[in-house]
Amino acid sequence: MDERVEFGLHHVQLAIPPGAEDECRAFYVGVLGMREVAKPPALAARGGLWVRLDRLEIHLGVEADFRPARKAHPGILVSDVDAVAARLAAAGVAVEWDDGFPGFRRFYTTDGVGNRLEFMAPADSRG
Repeated sequence: MDERVEFGLHHVQLAIPPGAEDECRAFYVGVLGMREVAKPPALAARGGLWVRLDRLEIHLGVEADFRPARKAHPGILVSDVDAVAARLAAAGVAVEWDDGFPGFRRFYTTDGVGNRLEFMAPADSRG
């Protein structure tokens, strides 16, 4: 294979429990400021919701025997990690800073149903 093939990430899929759409909407839309995008009709019947902000899209899919992701997580790159941490803290969401990734400032948190999320920015990009 001599030709270069470009790869990118279209979305991240996270599982949520049945009936948790409103709770997730409150976190992703209400706290983080993402906007809900319409799911295709064939997929809308499955429940869940899709949210987007800038180049980040997250698909929240209903899983009957849901267990929150405690280790696996998306690493979400942001332009101002301090502003995101402040927004979460103001909403009463716990933020756990971690300096174990050289060259980045980052923290972990969980969404409304317990899924682990990492927010990060290059260390030299203080907002």
